[in-house]
Amino acid sequence: MAHNNVNSDLSLVPAGDQGHFVTGAWLWDWWQQARSQAIAHAVPVGELDWLLQQVAALERLDLRLGTLRSRPHIALTLPPEQLEHLWQQRLRDRVPVQYLVGRVTWRNLDLQVSPAVLIPRPETELMIDLAIAATAPPEHHALRQGHWVDLGTGSGAIALGLAQAFPAATIHAVDCSPEALAIAQANAATAQLSSQIHFTPGHWLEPLAQLQGHISGLVSNPPYIPSAQIPGLQPEVTRHEPHLALDGGPDGLDCLRQLIASGPVYLRSGGFWLVELMAGQAEAIAALLTAQGDYDQIQIHRDLAGIQRFVSAYRR
Repeated sequence: MAHNNVNSDLSLVPAGDQGHFVTGAWLWDWWQQARSQAIAHAVPVGELDWLLQQVAALERLDLRLGTLRSRPHIALTLPPEQLEHLWQQRLRDRVPVQYLVGRVTWRNLDLQVSPAVLIPRPETELMIDLAIAATAPPEHHALRQGHWVDLGTGSGAIALGLAQAFPAATIHAVDCSPEALAIAQANAATAQLSSQIHFTPGHWLEPLAQLQGHISGLVSNPPYIPSAQIPGLQPEVTRHEPHLALDGGPDGLDCLRQLIASGPVYLRSGGFWLVELMAGQAEAIAALLTAQGDYDQIQIHRDLAGIQRFVSAYRR
């Protein structure tokens, strides 16, 4: 697990619990200074805007048009000195802004996050769309029911997305980290999806032996980064995100091989298999699925940036 450099006393005060007021002129000046710092530290300015929108009752246009300058007071969810402290942590310690705020928007979900879970990425949202498309043909309509599994659920993002997409299905969210499962359960409660999702501690499919041969869909964003490459990733990732959710072994394919081997044991006939991976791995995974012999309709899917990001298949 990556070391957590964010002190618990720096977490934001929930909106409504406490009011801290500043003038619009003060916040405008602070924002201007912080923008210059972001550029100097190669931090996307959009992260600063998002941070301010989370801690103040501001819209993006308030910042872009400068209308906040004329407001006599603006309520913050934390003291202004704490806002500055958090921002300096983003610049100095490279703490992801999502960890500083403690949440992230993913699809239409407002998710709690901490350094116990990976920050859900926008490209992963496409996995839900791919699952929906996979069940669209009439011969696969039955997959919209039954049991779907999100392996290595982390924040629960994929499990929640599947629950929304398939309201008649039962979703199983599995993770070996108790801290991650606790966050996923909290996110399900916030989204009012707890009754549809079963949260199960354990490694991959091992705790779901009773579902062998009965799973309609198996979806996972597993660790897939080669071990030797992790130290060279962005410091936001290497210093703060959980290495347990990143490290895919010497070639990055350890967990993916396991999912390929175990999938046919657990999937029903015609069941859907879908994983996310890194650039350059898709052809190898497609070849391994073909060699395994129990999959067909193997497809490689690109993300919005054109990168081969996902591989899907159906159980024969």
